[in-house]
Amino acid sequence: MPALGLEQSYAALPESFHALVAPSPVRAAKLVRLNGPLAEKLGLELDGVGEQALADLFAGNAAPGNGGRLVAMAYSGHQFGQFNPGLGDGRAALLGEVVTKDGERFDIQLKGSGPTPFSRRGDGRAALGPVIREYVVSEAMHALGIPTTRSLAIATTGEMVIREQIHPGAVLTRVAASHLRIGTFQHFAARGDIQSLKTLLDYAIARHYPQIETAENLPLAL
Repeated sequence: MPALGLEQSYAALPESFHALVAPSPVRAAKLVRLNGPLAEKLGLELDGVGEQALADLFAGNAAPGNGGRLVAMAYSGHQFGQFNPGLGDGRAALLGEVVTKDGERFDIQLKGSGPTPFSRRGDGRAALGPVIREYVVSEAMHALGIPTTRSLAIATTGEMVIREQIHPGAVLTRVAASHLRIGTFQHFAARGDIQSLKTLLDYAIARHYPQIETAENLPLAL
């Protein structure tokens, strides 16, 4: 399997920030789309890697070759009109972070890779149609200069997922400057966990706003 050279700064945070996961193997992984320009921007060395090896990697059938821990991120948020303090990644696995030659850090995440401790009885899978829509829309937003997640690859699973109807299953490989969100802060605020809030604040500032690290009041500076 290709070694992606991933780092795992988020997985190194305390256990309350995430849950360990292992993507559920799929029956027949097939690579549908690889975003070559994005792979090049990230510095991923995929030239010469066979198509089936790439399909297995981006469908979650194979580890990314960095020997690290895959995690589902913990966060809170509103769902169906109600606050859910334990929302979390119900169908996503964070493979790790790639650091480009320019020093930019990006998350690489599999979406639709199977259930996690946050799945709440869901199957953890994604249908091909919504995966294609996210790929197209995210890349269109990027082309328009709108800050957005990016899409690196689509792999089908050879399996069906049941929603309102039965659809082909797929996994989206999503790229983002990070997957931190307001709900990540809400997760600890709802629990009154001030120490974890401080840890999260320090992590967010170091990763996204290093220019304010010397400010007297970091929360206000942020």
